[in-house]
Amino acid sequence: MTYKPRRLRVAASIIIWWSGVTLVLWLLLGQVGNEPAGLAQCAASAAYMVAVGEAGDWVRRRWRERRGRNRPGPSQR
Repeated sequence: MTYKPRRLRVAASIIIWWSGVTLVLWLLLGQVGNEPAGLAQCAASAAYMVAVGEAGDWVRRRWRERRGRNRPGPSQR
């Protein structure tokens, strides 16, 4: 069960990012707009932003891994 600590660390990281983005959106939108933004709307927007960011990071890592496999090694050049 070596994956459990990694999953817990990833989940904690995502929750911390989501909380931070929610707080920043809530505070910024409340200061900038004429009508204060609701916490639920900011939390939903933050969840969307974090999900898109995590998906992009996943694609980037997979892309880099795939490109690394297709490159010839030092003995194949």
